[in-house]
Amino acid sequence: MSETRHPRFALDTTLVHPVRFSLVAALASVEKLSFKELRDELEVSDSVLSKQTAELEKAGFLTATKGFVGKRPRTTLSLTAEGLTRWREHLSALQRIAGTDD
Repeated sequence: MSETRHPRFALDTTLVHPVRFSLVAALASVEKLSFKELRDELEVSDSVLSKQTAELEKAGFLTATKGFVGKRPRTTLSLTAEGLTRWREHLSALQRIAGTDD
């Protein structure tokens, strides 16, 4: 029996939800995105995105910055350093499971 644990144990359970996974994937390659941009890209409602954003913020994956553009409120989301590290570790685990970790 192998002493190494199966790579599934390295998966981050926060990212099991498909919207949270997609949200972090979208933010991983950019500095920040507005709530509206993410909502449109992920094709979800405001309430779904708001709920999943709150979960990711609570888990330390992202930060939400609230501000105004003129008189209109704008929320901007970005990954934390910890969130980006955890995202990369999650992807690495998926690649090991799939046998594509060359």
